[in-house]
Amino acid sequence: MKLATRINSYFRDGDKNLDRVFAEFQSVGLTHVDLNYPEHCTGVTAEDMAAKLAAHDLQLNGCALRFRNAFLNGDLGNADDALAAEALELCYEACDYCRTAGGNTVTIWLGHDGFDYSFQIAYARVFDQLVAAFQKVCDYAPDLKISIEYKPYEERAYAFIDSMGMTGMILNAADRPNLGVTLDYCHMLMKHENPAMAADLFGREGKLYGIHLNDGNGRFDDGLMIGTSTPVKTLEFLYYVKKHGYDSAIYFDTFPVIEPAAGEAAQNDQMIHLLNDAIETVGMEKIQSVIDANDAIKAAELVRELFCAMGR
Repeated sequence: MKLATRINSYFRDGDKNLDRVFAEFQSVGLTHVDLNYPEHCTGVTAEDMAAKLAAHDLQLNGCALRFRNAFLNGDLGNADDALAAEALELCYEACDYCRTAGGNTVTIWLGHDGFDYSFQIAYARVFDQLVAAFQKVCDYAPDLKISIEYKPYEERAYAFIDSMGMTGMILNAADRPNLGVTLDYCHMLMKHENPAMAADLFGREGKLYGIHLNDGNGRFDDGLMIGTSTPVKTLEFLYYVKKHGYDSAIYFDTFPVIEPAAGEAAQNDQMIHLLNDAIETVGMEKIQSVIDANDAIKAAELVRELFCAMGR
């Protein structure tokens, strides 16, 4: 299983030295790294980053765009053409860095593309502008997976790409073979989506490019440890991830505030293996047969069987 975790959680515990963080990743048993671009890459060439990763026996999963400062009123969909062009150039830079450092996925979360007030943005214009921007990024880096991470709100009151439905519309309109989706478990709970449904639908189409796994209570991006709030939904989500042969890294997008970052990462690692082992013990065919039966009682019995399998 390919596993990564959040670098910024480790920055909270000490200095911002990547070698220290990568050594701690290795000690917990993580295999991959996701870098925020440009946040984690400033002052470190892509070649040097590749060497740092290799020194700690880690691989780069990919780079995730972080739009800051001037982009508070929009990223790729900014109404200011110059700022939108600057955001697009940042995406190109992230692609070049990711490729050279050994990664294969560039994740784009447009945290500032959205609105806070009625009559504030031209919806159709922003949609078309985002589609064109994604097309350009995909055509710039056809060898990489370009992945949209959606979130219903935060940083804006309403995010533009807010749901599996809007993401699907963007994918369809952009029509690029290397454009897909990163599913963040907490973001889906915030939207009152069932994470398993998104994993099944995007996975079936071969568009599941990234997974950010965490847990929460549905109102905010809580970033709780895996399986601590909605373990049944997490089990169903992981079932569909396995069913559709997802083979990229699963990223622990959890936010330790009081807890030590390494302890939380270790707990996530233990939990995901526990849940995965339960699914394998019960068996994919058995689980699918219960789903196909469309029977709530049998589904409840399956949940009990999965829980019991964890104690074996």
